[in-house]
Amino acid sequence: MRQTFYKYQGTGNDFVMIDNRLQTFNKKNTKLVKELCDRRFGIGADGLILLEGHDTLDFKMVYYNSDGNESSMCGNGGRCIVAFAKQLGVINDKAVFEATDGVHHAEIIDDGIVKLQMQNVYAIEKYPNHVFLNTGSPHHVQFEDKIEDFDLKKTGSRIRYGTPYNETGSNVNFVKKLSDSLFRVRTYERGVEDETLSCGTGVTAVAIAMNAIGETAKNKITLESEGGPLQVIFDVKDGSYENVWLIGPATFVFKGVI
Repeated sequence: MRQTFYKYQGTGNDFVMIDNRLQTFNKKNTKLVKELCDRRFGIGADGLILLEGHDTLDFKMVYYNSDGNESSMCGNGGRCIVAFAKQLGVINDKAVFEATDGVHHAEIIDDGIVKLQMQNVYAIEKYPNHVFLNTGSPHHVQFEDKIEDFDLKKTGSRIRYGTPYNETGSNVNFVKKLSDSLFRVRTYERGVEDETLSCGTGVTAVAIAMNAIGETAKNKITLESEGGPLQVIFDVKDGSYENVWLIGPATFVFKGVI
C-alpha cells in the first residue's frame, strides 16, 4: 500500500503527518506506526499524527509516539497539526480541534508561529527535589545544574520507570534557571525513550512549575530547548493555571509517498 505523508517539525520535535479524513489508515497497526517513525528504516520522527474529520470542530488529532502506541497530548504536535490543517485547506488562521485531552483552540500568527491553548492545570504536586503535574501529558520537573553535560538518557530513564511512575511512566524534564523569565530545558520523553529536541507539554509544565514554586513571578516565560525557544503564557487564579498558551514555530519539512 502506498501512503502519502507530510513531515513537520516544531523546534526539532518532528512528526509524520497523515491526512486520515477518509479513514484509510489502519489505526490499530502499531507495528506500521513504529516502522514509519523509524529513523533508519522508515521516514523518521518522534511521533505520528493523524488529522481526522470531526462533526462539530475543525478536525480531530490522533497522536502516536514513535514506539507505535497511541499517547497523551503532544504540544508541539498540536502546533504542527494546526499548520498542517492550513496546508490542507481545512482551516485559515484559526482552529478549534479535539485531541485526547479535550478541545484546543489555536491561531497561526506572524512568520508561521502557532499559538496553541493548552489545558488548565489545577493540581501541582510539590516535592523536596521535584515537581509533578499534568499538562495534557504527565511531567516530572527537576533542576539540573550541569544541564549541558550529563547522562540525560540514563537519568531520565531511571526516573521515568521508577517509583511512583513505574509502568505508566512520566516524561522527565531537567531545568536550569537563566533568569526570571528564561529557563533552559532538556526532556526525556516516554514512548520515544530518549531525549527529544523539544517537548511542548514539557516546557509548559516547566513554566508552570517554576511559577508555582516561586522561582519566577512572571506569567510569560521563554524556554530554551535543544531545538530552539518556545514561549508559555498563562493566568494564575487561586493557585490554578488558566488560559495557558504554548507559542512557537511549526515548520513544514517535506511531503512524500512511502
